[in-house]
Amino acid sequence: MKKSAVVIFPGRGTYGREELGYLGRFHRDKTGFIAGVDAWREANGREPVSALDARERYAAARHASSLNASAIIYACALADFADIDRERYDVVAVCGNSLGWYLALAAGGAASPENAIRLVDTMGALMEEKGVGGQLVYPLVDEDWRPSAAREQAVAEALHAGRTHGRAYLSIRLGGVAVLAGDDTGMAAMEACLPPAEGRYPFRLARHAAFHTPLLAHVSEAAFKALEADVLRRPAVPLIDGRGAVWSPHATDVAELYQYTFGTQIVETYNFSKSVEVAIKEYAPDRLILAGPGSTLGAPIAQELIRWRWLGLASKADFAARQKEDPFLLAMGRDEQRAMVV
Repeated sequence: MKKSAVVIFPGRGTYGREELGYLGRFHRDKTGFIAGVDAWREANGREPVSALDARERYAAARHASSLNASAIIYACALADFADIDRERYDVVAVCGNSLGWYLALAAGGAASPENAIRLVDTMGALMEEKGVGGQLVYPLVDEDWRPSAAREQAVAEALHAGRTHGRAYLSIRLGGVAVLAGDDTGMAAMEACLPPAEGRYPFRLARHAAFHTPLLAHVSEAAFKALEADVLRRPAVPLIDGRGAVWSPHATDVAELYQYTFGTQIVETYNFSKSVEVAIKEYAPDRLILAGPGSTLGAPIAQELIRWRWLGLASKADFAARQKEDPFLLAMGRDEQRAMVV
């Protein structure tokens, strides 16, 4: 009997040194798909994803740039999606974090393969050219991944400080982590306000602009000019967006989906936590499947499960024990869990 699954797609920063060669290791059989991505890239004067993946060494300046990271993560994640064993899993919905929204559009059928790479690569290029501001990360949970009122308060105070001195926003609610964004003065004020935590927070994300904030209104305007409304269509699989709203195959207004994708989600907070909450509560899946590359999104997903005591999980230790005994979250970037999906 098939198990139901919600598939979750990763955002930026998931193709790192350990992921170099991901396409070569797992997707040598996807020659047609990868050739299509490469053809678009080459036609626009950009390095093919197959060449990026095959480089001898990982170079952050090359692989993590907006111009390259979006396309290579798209290729890895959509190739992973194609590998899910549909005799074992019934994909009942898809969602993603930030860049992962564009990948969910592709996987859910709301963009054809030709339009999907055009969308992803165009947005990557726009962010490379026009991205402003930065992002920093701070935890909202304690070291056992349980919600922390003190850390929530610290984030609220930091946002107030950032707005007092500059511009500061909640960019992404990412499970047990707040991703904060702002201009230079707002970022500096937030960093100065936040108490050090766990020996590494707060920390700035390298090569990240102020995604999902009004600071990128000009990127939204450019996206509307570069990508016409017909780049999207009704999905074949329900999509859960960065507000927790569901776009269903039979009730999606494509014009509204277009406005959300290139307007709302670019300039407003992306609530990945809410999308996970809706995924588990609305669809009650037998499994959550996290597409690669990497598996760093696993912790935020687990923290959201703990927040809602899903499957009785109340701590990091509970989650680890459950994953060892009968994994609910299957990350395709982990070899042992990948084997349970493909």
